[in-house]
Amino acid sequence: MTRKITAIKAQKRNRDRVNIYLDGEYAFGLARIVAAWLQVGQELSEEKISELVKQDELEAAYARALRLLNQRDYTEAQLRKRLLSRDVPEALVEDVLERLRHAGLVNDQRYARYWVENRIEHRPRSRRALLYELKTRGVSPQALEAALEGVDDEQNAYRAALKQALKYRDLPWHDFRQKMYSFLARRGFSYDTVAPVVLRAWEQMKLAKDQGNAEQIKGEVTR
Repeated sequence: MTRKITAIKAQKRNRDRVNIYLDGEYAFGLARIVAAWLQVGQELSEEKISELVKQDELEAAYARALRLLNQRDYTEAQLRKRLLSRDVPEALVEDVLERLRHAGLVNDQRYARYWVENRIEHRPRSRRALLYELKTRGVSPQALEAALEGVDDEQNAYRAALKQALKYRDLPWHDFRQKMYSFLARRGFSYDTVAPVVLRAWEQMKLAKDQGNAEQIKGEVTR
């Protein structure tokens, strides 16, 4: 059994969608991209109608994913969770993710690499802390390994320590050391890494104070 398209009308509230009329009655709405090949007078089988509706659902899910990605970057796991929470069928979610991967719009390796680079630049923390953050965001093991390759805990701890040392520069050694140990521990650095780094930061701070040049510390931080 087939049904004839008797009208194709643009929707008033959404110009990117059209309403399809079959045998003189409204049947369903479609995205313009899905309905592009349809024309008045064309006959559609029930199988073809079901296929069109499914394609439209996929386009709607894909558009929703694009809106999310326009707000910020997501891992595949995060995007899958968001789409499922909006009642997008799981089969459609996987199709959407495959399409996004093919277009290069979702990429766990790129996400993980940018995350690590941003953390090291602005909020240095340990390799262990970075690993935990990325795991909680669903980054795949392969992407994790690639992003964390070459991460140097001692170097990152020193960068973090120099930034924080500016706040503690007027404290005596005992208080400086105690506060710095706590600060670096919260960033995930081990005691073995922290101990020499704190002493090094103290000596650098003391040298800068003796020379009356706190800008020297800021310069060290940005290197």
